[in-house]
Order: sequence, then C-alpha cells, then structure tokens
Amino acid sequence: MTTQAESYEFQVETRQLLQLMINSIYSDKDLFLRELISNASDALDKLRLERFHDDTLDVDTSDLHIRIDLDAEARTLTIADNGIGMSRDEVVDLIGKIANSGTAEFVRQLKEAQREQEGEQTEELIGRFGVGFYSSFMVADRVTLITRRAGQSEATQWESAGEATYTLQALDDAPQGTSITLHLKPADPEDRLFDYTDPRKVREIVTRYSDFITWPIRMVPLAAPEEEDVPEFETVNSRKALWTRPASEVTDEEYAEFYRRISHDWNDPLETIRLNIEGTLQYQALLFLPERATANLFSPDAKHGVQLYVNRVFVMDDAEELLPGYLRFVKGVVDSQDLALNVSREILQQDRQIEAMRKRLTKRVIQAVKGLATNEPEKYGKFWGEFGRVLKEGLLQDFANRDAILEVCSFETTAQEEPTSLKGYVERMQEGQEKIFFLTGDSRPALESSPYMEAFKAKGLEVLLLTDPIDEVWVDGMPEFDGKQFQSIAKGEIDLDESGESEREEQKEQFSDLLTWMGEVLTKDVKEVRLSHRLTTSPACVVSDQNDATPQLVQLYKAMGQAIPQERRILELNPSHPLVEGLRTAHQARPEDARLAETAELVHGMALLAEGTQPDDPARFVQLLATQLGESLTK
Repeated sequence: MTTQAESYEFQVETRQLLQLMINSIYSDKDLFLRELISNASDALDKLRLERFHDDTLDVDTSDLHIRIDLDAEARTLTIADNGIGMSRDEVVDLIGKIANSGTAEFVRQLKEAQREQEGEQTEELIGRFGVGFYSSFMVADRVTLITRRAGQSEATQWESAGEATYTLQALDDAPQGTSITLHLKPADPEDRLFDYTDPRKVREIVTRYSDFITWPIRMVPLAAPEEEDVPEFETVNSRKALWTRPASEVTDEEYAEFYRRISHDWNDPLETIRLNIEGTLQYQALLFLPERATANLFSPDAKHGVQLYVNRVFVMDDAEELLPGYLRFVKGVVDSQDLALNVSREILQQDRQIEAMRKRLTKRVIQAVKGLATNEPEKYGKFWGEFGRVLKEGLLQDFANRDAILEVCSFETTAQEEPTSLKGYVERMQEGQEKIFFLTGDSRPALESSPYMEAFKAKGLEVLLLTDPIDEVWVDGMPEFDGKQFQSIAKGEIDLDESGESEREEQKEQFSDLLTWMGEVLTKDVKEVRLSHRLTTSPACVVSDQNDATPQLVQLYKAMGQAIPQERRILELNPSHPLVEGLRTAHQARPEDARLAETAELVHGMALLAEGTQPDDPARFVQLLATQLGESLTK
C-alpha cells in the first residue's frame, strides 16, 4: 500500500560529501553513468546468484537487462534494471548514509583538494573512496529512486535534492528491480556538463565505459519507432568481452576486429596473447603485439599502456602501471575481479596486486616474443624491425627480466646478413674463444670498414654490430650471456697476434723511443701510445680503456643533457704499416725535426676520423695535412 512520504536527515558526513560532489571540480562528469550502470549490473548478478541458491524465489530471470530512458522535454534520464532490488532497510543503509569508516578522512582530503584547485587530485580522491550512486548529483538537481526487492511485494521510493534531507515512501505498484531518475541540471559545456538527454551522447558514454557489460543495455533506437522494422528498444552495448570467452570459441577475425577497435590501427595484430589468472588474485588479459610501430613510439609525451577494466566496466585508458615502459607498444585490455571500480592511478602505483599483475603480464609478453623467435621467424623479424629498439630498453630498466629479454634480442653480425640471437652467436664461437665480441657505431657499413675489425676479419672471428643508440648504454652494464663475457673490440687490449714472445719483445724495443716520444707530443690528447695487435692494414687506431666511456656514449649522454667527462684515450700503432715504420726511421734520424711532431698529430687525427670521431681542432688538422701534402709534391 502506498504511504505518505516521510522526510529524513542525512548523516553529517554524508551531507558534507553531497555538497562537495555537487560543487566539486571533478572534471569527468560522464562517469556518473558508468557508476549507475555498474550498480545495475551488480544487481542483476546478485539476482541470478540468489535465484541459483534459492529455488523458492519466485522471479523471472529470462530477460535480465538494463534500460536507459531519456526525456528531453522533462530533462530526465532514467536507468532501470530488473535485478535484485532493495528493501526499505537496505535503501536507508546503502543510500541514506555512507557506512564507511573512511568517510570523514575522504571529506577532509576532498575539501583540501578543492581549496587547492587540483582537479586531478580531487578525481583521485573520489576514485579512492568510491561514491557510486552519489555521483548522480554532479549532473542532477534531484534524484528519484524506486526499488522493489525480488520476492517482496512492497516497493520503496527514495528522493532527494542532495541537500540536508531525503524522503522515503512505500509503494505497492513498482516493478521488481531498481529505477533511478535523474532530474538533470541545465547543460553547461564550459563546465563539461553535457546534455545527457541527447541519445548520441549517452550512447557514446555507454560504448566507452560499459560496452562489455554482461547484460544488455537497451535504449530507444535513434530512428523513430514508428518507422518500419524498427524495434521499440535496441541493445547498445556489444557485450563482446572476448577475454571472457574460451579461446576455442573466438575466431581470428574477432580478435582482429577487437584489436582494431581498441588500437585505432588498420592493420591486423601480429600476435594475440591471452592470460587467465585464477586464485587469490583473479584477472584476465587480452593483449596484442602490433604489426607496425606508431609515429609517437619514442615521444616522451605520448601516452601508453593497456586499458583497465573491473568486471567488464571500463576504468581507464593507458594504464601504464600494468606494463613497463619498454613494452609500451603492447595494446589490449586487462580485466580484474579484485580491484575497486573507482581505482585511481595513485592506487595503481601503490597496490601490491597491481605489482603482481605487472610481473605476470610482463613475463607473458616476453614469452610471446620468444615464441615468435622460435616458431615464427618471419613474424619475429617484422616485430624486431619495428620494436627491437624499444624492447632493448628493458635491459636497462628491468633487471629481473634482463636475461629473458636478452634471449629474445637479435643483432647484426659479421657472420651473416640476417640478424643473430646471442644463442646463435655462442653456438658459432671458435674453439678457445671465451668472449662475445662486439662493436658499437652508427651503421653496419661504417662498422664493417672500421680499423678495429681488421684482425677479426683476418682471423674469421664473428663480431656483433650494435648500431642502436641504446646499445652504447646497456652493453657496458651486461656482465655476461651463457657464461660468456661481452668484449668491445674498441676497448681495452685485444691480442690476436700469434707472434712469439721473443719477436714481440724485439718489436717493442725497436719502437720504444717512438712510443715514448709520441706520448710526449700528444700528451694533451692521449694517455698512452702503444703497439697494436688488432690492426693489419690501418696505421693506427684510438681505443678506450676497458672501463672508460666511448666517445659515442659521451655524445649520447650529452644529447640527453647529462654531460660526462671524456677521458683521454689510447693511441695504438700498427708496427707493420709503412707510415709507422717510416715515422720511426725518421724520428731516429731527425729527432728534433718539428714536422715529425706534426706528422704524429696527423696520425692521431686520422685514427679519430677512421672511427668516426672528429679531431678536437679540425681546422688545424686540415692545415697540417695540406702543408705536408704540398711539401711531398715539391720534393
């Protein structure tokens, strides 16, 4: 029997919260509809579960759904479900007050955020505590809720203008479930308060936030119902949460269509990755490796990350906390059953469950790349060409997975035209070879013609050609692979000479005076001049000490605004080269000849140019070279 409405006062904290919600600086007011749809979906889930446990419950569960009705003339939006509904006592407990011990703290922090005018902070606070139904008052002057619990005959009407009081009234003619009617505020686009009686705007919100809800969400078709073959209501959400369906029931085309939809990429995905974790932490993931890199892949301002859902309800785009930055090319969705719907980015950064999910998802993506490398080399080649440089960032960022990342990397090599894995390199190592040799630089042709390569070519030793800028950084910090240490052929002492000990000592004695003299002449530029055992055709090369930074690494840090000092390097001379032998003979005959010191400068400058580095004073180098060439022509 319908009774007269009775007025009640909100709790003090609830009243404060309502006022803050109404007047807050919460920017995305569209979220009110996500909250209400999520509540309706929960009500339908609860009804189905209760019907399963109670055979005596006399309810019809054959057409469970959510319906949204719009009335532009009355400026109302009504969302209704035929779910579990609420009794009068439940309305009082769940709607009339906030049964949450954290409410006072929430109100205090929300006030502070409002005073400081920090919109993002306010949004995070709202997300942290969860306000659900109360978000309606961001867009409505008055809210009317009518609900009848399944199995009960009496319904309850709750109504409030979001101020100090609300009214309760018993009804006897309401349908099972809950309907919420929002008497909407006037639209104000400048305040991002849109016209929520516009069916296109409402459909847009449903598609964005609630497209994968299990239950159908119905609205009046955009076409007029009186037109031929137009139904009275149509379902506006796709309900195609592919990650919840068995893999055997999903076609490749469905995966491709879903990928194109969430990535805005016209191409099909290169690889699809599914993950279904059950236990204390439950979540599903549907991830994709794209075929092509986006134009902003290396832009520091570009957003990245997968989409996060909670029980099929969209929470946020670009949840970068779920995957590390070096996997920023991965597209897809993660759907958790254990997170709160209003989870904020602050919670994502602090939550242990998120950290556990991140670790599992990261390992699964790396495993997928390894699967491509092992079983589908053509696909892997495409992937590596597009994303290899990004994946190698993980060698610097993710020490826990560094070995796994290194296993799926491939590199240019002198042994073959196609890139090689480190495993392949180790398998081809010569008998007695203990180190993985590499050389860093700008391009393969430049490295192949480098003087550092001469002895290695002569001995048939394979050298990795590392041409990505990031190679300069990670390789120095990589201790080993498969028990083999990495060795730059442009650093430290490389001895591939098979000469006998006595022959070496004799050679060293022959060139002793020249080495000492050149060390004094070039003391500002080099820390040592010594004989080389890595050169066969070039007169000289410049090398770094084993633990010193290469010139390329110094330039890389300089470009990033992190200047590091350039240590003096070592000049190595090829004792069998005519120029070096001639300089030794000339120095023995004319040790005071000033032109010999200029020749020593030229030898050092040529060594720098051969490795791709400019002399400190290019103009002086050119002048000295021109002078000596001119003199040679007049003799």
